[in-house]
Amino acid sequence: MIAVIGLLIGIILGFVLDVNISDKLSPYMSVAILACLDSVFGAIRGNLSKNFQPDIFISGFFGNALLAAALAYLGDKLGIPIYMAAVIVFGGRIFDNFAIIRRLLLEEFKNRRKNRTKSVTDNKEENDIK
Repeated sequence: MIAVIGLLIGIILGFVLDVNISDKLSPYMSVAILACLDSVFGAIRGNLSKNFQPDIFISGFFGNALLAAALAYLGDKLGIPIYMAAVIVFGGRIFDNFAIIRRLLLEEFKNRRKNRTKSVTDNKEENDIK
């Protein structure tokens, strides 16, 4: 839940605040943002799986962002697009986490619907007995 709230606040602030990022920093920021999104989707997945750990989320959020930006910087200095490794890994993980989040939400929706139908049936049987 913390991750969802943080994501919503970040999206709102992104639209409200006028932040300009220089052309020199934009490759680093884009990879760092992708890394942060990976952490947010992982946190949402962990929350739905009932094994969310805030310390893992915070360390992954900042650690992944710093590592991704450092890879982009190193690749820039070497003239090799090393940042593509981070883009591929984080992009794949985001899609994997989204698929798992979708399945967990659908499963939870089906269980709630099944329980609601069962409780209506049970109440009807109790009324028929009386």
